[in-house]
Amino acid sequence: MGKKLFVGSIPYNATEDDLTRLFSTIGEVESVKIITDAATGQSKGFGFIEMSSEEDAQKAINDLNGTSFMERTIVVNEARPQQPRERRGGEGRGGYGKGRGGFGGGRGSGQRRDRR
Repeated sequence: MGKKLFVGSIPYNATEDDLTRLFSTIGEVESVKIITDAATGQSKGFGFIEMSSEEDAQKAINDLNGTSFMERTIVVNEARPQQPRERRGGEGRGGYGKGRGGFGGGRGSGQRRDRR
């Protein structure tokens, strides 16, 4: 059992201080991070809490998972290690402009068309 917890279904208006207060009722909180959209700064509705001990983390799961927090039912469980992300478009697929037979000719190919 790790000390880091995943918290899902967080209300979008909840703050990291709100979560700290909630989890502090269980045990000592080391860190809180609500994940936000990079472009808008809006909460994505989930985050991570790190408790000071594995016992506190397990107690938080047992006591808070499925409970109501700011009128939403939150999910609390052990955080899984982050998996490496696949690159968009896959590896080795090349760039824009790959048309028939793998030759350029579309957008971004660098070729100009005759204009009539």
